[in-house]
Amino acid sequence: MGQEAAERRTGGVRWLVLVYKIPAEPTRLRAGVWRKIKGLGAIYLQNSVAALPESASAERALRLLRNEILEMGGTASLLTAGALGGGPEIEEQFNAARDDEYEEIVDRCEDFLGQIEKEYRAEHFTYAELEENDEDLVKLRNWLAKVVARDVLGASGQTAAQTALERCAKVLDEYAARVYAEEGEGR
Repeated sequence: MGQEAAERRTGGVRWLVLVYKIPAEPTRLRAGVWRKIKGLGAIYLQNSVAALPESASAERALRLLRNEILEMGGTASLLTAGALGGGPEIEEQFNAARDDEYEEIVDRCEDFLGQIEKEYRAEHFTYAELEENDEDLVKLRNWLAKVVARDVLGASGQTAAQTALERCAKVLDEYAARVYAEEGEGR
């Protein structure tokens, strides 16, 4: 009953918490660690205290990062924790970070649609333009897949990002049909 009671008390979300200190110089080390932590989707609870929902993949990534910090002459501890207080706020912070990522994807989808519209206005209906736009759509899809993979608590912005990406795919399909028609006429 002890473990069950603890899970009920903490809402069931267990966290991996990385507490670290990096030498002040060179500053690139600090920036590199920050980028890696953000890339994992972790949130900062305080300066140099980052958290991720517990999972095997998150643990592997944070253990590797801990070793990197130690190798650069810093200190780092990796803990598992359940929130005794403030759990909902931590979950909200984590979901807000995912929603920010989803919102950025939606913004990039708008940029993508604007680029396709620009191709129509300029009457650029070539395979080269299609290939470039197709590559951009693949990047958007891959980015969304990464965010969805780390969205283990179910942030609300996922649907809007998926809808925006579906719209991009539909518009690109329409553009591709136009490219095929234009390229076919030149033969």
